[in-house]
Amino acid sequence: MTPLIAGNWKMFGLKAALAELEALKGAPRGGTEALVCPPATLLAGAAATLAGSGIGVGGQDCHKAPEGAHTGDLSAGMLKDAGASYVILGHSERRRDHGESDALVRAKALAAAGAGLKPIVCVGETIEERNAGREGEVVRAQLAASLPDAAPGGLVIAYEPVWAIGTGLTPTNPQIEAMHALIHAALKARFGVGVRVLYGGSVKPSNAAEIFAVAGVDGALVGGASLKAADFSAIIKAHPAAAA
Repeated sequence: MTPLIAGNWKMFGLKAALAELEALKGAPRGGTEALVCPPATLLAGAAATLAGSGIGVGGQDCHKAPEGAHTGDLSAGMLKDAGASYVILGHSERRRDHGESDALVRAKALAAAGAGLKPIVCVGETIEERNAGREGEVVRAQLAASLPDAAPGGLVIAYEPVWAIGTGLTPTNPQIEAMHALIHAALKARFGVGVRVLYGGSVKPSNAAEIFAVAGVDGALVGGASLKAADFSAIIKAHPAAAA
């Protein structure tokens, strides 16, 4: 499977930030797939800036309905119309800050697939759940309830240990490998096909190569380090496939 290196800009970036995408266009990517998910206000501009570069653009969330009286929300079709090819769903910050349930994430994944977007569905445990030895149970339950019955085309899973996001902490390589193996096994048993599983949790240029070397890691969902072209390019180049 082609490795996917996706950048999640979260709630950062004004129009001036599009200059970083201009700088990113020339970054060697080799056999990797690169994706940037900017704030919705920059989505169309990002798509225009990256047009023809081979770097994709994605949204950070979508509503479960195709349209309607939902002030402030964006439908999957709107993201697609603005130039998106992917959408991040169920990020831990959405689950935490907006109380998003697994059932809602599943409905959004169905809406995304229906609009022609590839969903990147996030799963992961809190530090309390890991310390209690429940990380496997928690992630299996999230996978079971957050995904449609049939795998949408282009489905991607992002494993993000919640306790490692923005903290500078990173799980050990054996911890990452064990969780990715668990996720791959659960997806294979359910869908019968391989699904890319990304690692997300304080990925940066200094640790990217080590994380990419872990078995079962099919790329990364990168947060803060994707905001600067130099850092994000360095992460992409750290993947062995980038030299292909």
